[in-house]
This record gives sequence, C-alpha cells and structure tokens, in this order.
Amino acid sequence: MAYDELVFTRRIPVRHEVDIFVAGGGPAGIAAAIAAARQGRTVFLAEGHTCFGGMGTAGLVPAFMQFGDGVHFLAAGIGREVYDRLWDLGGTGPDDRRDNPRASLSIDAEVLKRLYDEMVVEAGVRFTFQTQCIAVEMGAPGRVDHAICQAKSGLFAVKARVFVDCTGDGDLAVWAGAPYEKGDAEGNLMPGTLCSLWAEVDWDTVRASGLDPRQRILDAFKDKVFTYEDRHLPGMWRVGPRLAGGNIGHTFGVDSTDERSVTEALLWGRRQLLEYERFYKEYLKGFERMELVATGSLLGIRESRRILGDYVLNLEDFKKRAVFEDEIGRYSYPVDIHASRPGEKEYAQFEEEFRTLRYGKGESYGIPYRTLTPRGLQNLLVAGRCISTDRYLHGSVRVMPGCFITGQAAGIAAALAVERETDTRGFPIALLQDRLKAMGAHLPNA
Repeated sequence: MAYDELVFTRRIPVRHEVDIFVAGGGPAGIAAAIAAARQGRTVFLAEGHTCFGGMGTAGLVPAFMQFGDGVHFLAAGIGREVYDRLWDLGGTGPDDRRDNPRASLSIDAEVLKRLYDEMVVEAGVRFTFQTQCIAVEMGAPGRVDHAICQAKSGLFAVKARVFVDCTGDGDLAVWAGAPYEKGDAEGNLMPGTLCSLWAEVDWDTVRASGLDPRQRILDAFKDKVFTYEDRHLPGMWRVGPRLAGGNIGHTFGVDSTDERSVTEALLWGRRQLLEYERFYKEYLKGFERMELVATGSLLGIRESRRILGDYVLNLEDFKKRAVFEDEIGRYSYPVDIHASRPGEKEYAQFEEEFRTLRYGKGESYGIPYRTLTPRGLQNLLVAGRCISTDRYLHGSVRVMPGCFITGQAAGIAAALAVERETDTRGFPIALLQDRLKAMGAHLPNA
C-alpha cells in the first residue's frame, strides 16, 4: 500500500546533555544505566512504559529463567543484586528455593517494580517514564549525536557521547544504520504471549491431582475448546499462596516492530484467555474457582531483530561451550525457540531442540563483547535480546538473566568509552573485564 508523504520539521529543545543515553528500561536497560552511573558517568534513561522491568513487570511474565548453571551464579553483579533483594523483599513465589538459582524464580511483579525503582534511583540515574525514543540524529559517519524522544510534554532531544540500545527490538541501532536479521530464513518469528494473573487457585489440589496439562489439552482439542491446536503450554507459575501467573497461549505471526501487528496480537491474546480459562476449569483440578485478575499491559515478545555485530554468537559456540578472549559473561539457558505456528510437527521440532540443546550442571557458553558492538557504529552499543547472535543463541540469551549480563557489560563499556575519550572499540578489553569483575560479574576466563 502506497502512502502520501509529509515533510515534518520542528525546532525542539535539547533537554538533556549526558555522557550516556540508554533507551529502554527492561532488565538490560536498568543494568546498563546502573552500571554506567556507578562508574561515575551521567546517564539519562528513557522508558516508554510506566515502570521499569518490561516483560517481568508490565508484561506479567511470571518467572525469571535460571540465573546459574547449578555450580556458578552466572548472572552475577547486578543480576545477583536483583535476585537477592527480590528474595529479601518477599517478591518470590511460595515454592521457590533461594539456594537453587538454576531453577526458574517466580515473580511478584509489584515488588519487582519497586525494587527496580529503588536501584535506579539509588544509582543516581536520570530518567522519565512514558518517554519513547522515536529517532536518532547522526553526526559524523557511524556516530549518533542525539536521540529524539517524545513524551506528554512534546518532542525533545538528548545529546550524549555514547548510546546504549536496550529497546529489545534494536530500534536505535537500526535507525543509525546497523544491519540486522529477523526470524528464520523465511522471516517467521516466534509467537508472543499475553501473560496473565489469576486468583483463587488451590495449589494443594493441583499438586495432589497429578494431572498433566500437556496431556489434558489433547482431550480439549478433541472437544474443540480451542481455536488453534497449540500443543505448547508453558503453563502456570505459583506466584502467591492462591495466585497463578499464566504463561499460556501464543499470538502467532506477531511482529513487534509493527504496531498494527501488535494491536491484533493484543486483541487476540485477550480473547483466547477465555478458552484457556475454560480448559483449566473443566479439564484440571484446583483451578475450578480461578478468576482472571489482570493481563499484561505489554505483550510478551520473544523475538524480533537481531543486530549484526562484530561477532555473531552461534549454535556451534553453544555446542562447544565456547570461551572467548573478550568474554563479558557466560550463560547456560537451553535453546528455547517456540514454534512459529501451531501444529503437531512444529511442536515436535521445538521439543526436540529444547530437549537436546541444553547443558548439564556447571556448563555454560561465553558471550563476547563483540556481540554488543553493531557493525559500522562507533558510539552505540546494544544489550538484551537484540544482541548479535544467530537464531539458536537468541533462543537462549534472550531471557531476563541473560539481559542482566549483557546490560551491565554495555553500561561499563559505555562508561569506559567516555572516560577514555574513544569509541566503543577503543579501550582494552581487559580493562572492561576488570571493571565487570569488580562489580561481581562471573568471568572465570578473564
């Protein structure tokens, strides 16, 4: 469809001049901003929603995936602070164990929101919520001069020396000209999920019943309960004595870089929860009186752009438990690529990959700094799910503890570039690794 074009020009204020600008306040963004501020740098963080945390708060994703490999706490540093402080504040689930960071960790989203608020404020980071970054202005080739933001007060610019893209979709990097990949070879993307919160779940009865939702859903398919025969059911997490966090249902075909696609997915996500409510109430035990409390105000997105950096972390690196000279962390979550469409064949492929592409106790792969440096850009870094990987490694590192690892590395690297008055490749990697270790990062090979 062809559109008319409009030339739009405005004079806007440069409201902030800082050392480092961070776009996005999810786990990667808060880690980057806090890490940079703790290095003595001035930071402005623009968060588009009403709270920090992204998927784990506004998105109501009910659990962190593993922080460790069963021997080592891999998301160490800021990730460890989040883990410990969340426990201390009572923001975990009744069935969680503090001494088992290899397991998933249930989330009380309201506690996690306050914790992120406290950590960002304590670090002295400047920030505003409901502030969208909508463009960048370039200076010399490969260098970003300003980020353009919009908020209720209007358009404004932020001038910075280094920019850190933690948008999840790699927006700033793409606007600045970075190359990227998206989805599989045909462009298919993992589906999203509109996560949810449910009350009045009898967890004692759930456990005593011994019923397997993955088996019972096949009976529901025969009874035509569901519009789509989606066999992949991540399920319900116990996030309170009688509360359940639902990671249930998929919004197939969603593209988080297109607001029209996200709109359709949100509408469908809310409708399909009626089908899952019927399933849990009629086919399982302990859920008969469950009530929907809320759906996420953000759609849970698993996949969008992967920015191409100086190195593309790949499946062979996963298989060989790779070690890199420029490691900024290590991680161990399995390859978790949700099928792009419903169907028995597609689900079987997911199950095979998720069963085989995983590690034993104490095993992990390295994440090189070069995955954070987009090709052709001198003063912009990426962190979070959009770092430079192939699709397999994206399926592993995209989860929240992985985002803490890459976020804190990007924040310290940005601070070093400012301190050394150089670009993002102009300082010794050993210095970055030393600063990361001083923050508590797990870097056994540095």
